Amino acid sequence: QVQLVESGGGLVQAGESLRLSCAASGRIFAIDAMGWYRQAPGKQREMVAQITSSGNTIYADSVKGRFTISRDNAKRTSYLQMDSLRPEDTAVYYCTARGWDGISVEAKRTEGWGQGTQVTVSS
Repeated sequence: QVQLVESGGGLVQAGESLRLSCAASGRIFAIDAMGWYRQAPGKQREMVAQITSSGNTIYADSVKGRFTISRDNAKRTSYLQMDSLRPEDTAVYYCTARGWDGISVEAKRTEGWGQGTQVTVSS
């Protein structure tokens, strides 16, 4: 089993910042991709940012220049620094990690999702 625990959500005013963290534990090894998604009420879940083990990143157009994803491979943790927050960033944010369920040649791909953390931005 893979466990992902998010922290750092909350209520802020427009223009302020928040930093989300996501720690992976359990049966996941050689984590390659880590990412953040969000889901606003009445909308589909959307990708916010992703980062590979080598540090390559991709962002949704709506957050480019405002959000920064990073990771600490030793701690198996990803971070999402969110600056210049807007009311439209209000959503439940979920982290995800993809890797392998073991270190042998028989290892299989595995993926985990966090429980979600609420981010609310007031105008």
